[in-house]
Amino acid sequence: MKLHELKPNPGKITRRTRVGRGTGSGSGKTSGRGTKGQGARTGGGAGPYHQGGNLPFFRRLPFKRGFNKPFQVTYNEINLDQLANFKDNSEVTPDTLRAARLLPKTNRPIVLLGRGEVKAALKVSVHRATAAAKAKIEKAGGSITILPMKGSEETAK
Repeated sequence: MKLHELKPNPGKITRRTRVGRGTGSGSGKTSGRGTKGQGARTGGGAGPYHQGGNLPFFRRLPFKRGFNKPFQVTYNEINLDQLANFKDNSEVTPDTLRAARLLPKTNRPIVLLGRGEVKAALKVSVHRATAAAKAKIEKAGGSITILPMKGSEETAK
């Protein structure tokens, strides 16, 4: 199939109705606008957000309030109980977490949270870790390495 062979479905394209061409045409005289009123006037009719006396929809929404950080960092959150399948003395890096399918979004940095317990001594490399997670990893005999964030000054050095 080529571009010049493409055609719309039958009945999809119809000629526009020419209004105001006499009463015999079916849409003459008032041209389908009814008699008098706002909709019959040129440029008339309510605006796209008009709701007839109700508070307009876009004014009801709260999204115009507050402040959104323009460079906010969203992390992949990994809890200690998710690291239960890793063997003793194994390295836990972003690549091994990706291979274990623990990262929902692979391009985001990783934060280690302290829910759960760790039995194995793991060498963990993440972008951020909570104090509770660090304490539990070190108590189990493991270690934590904090990776530099992508685009930070530490990577430029």
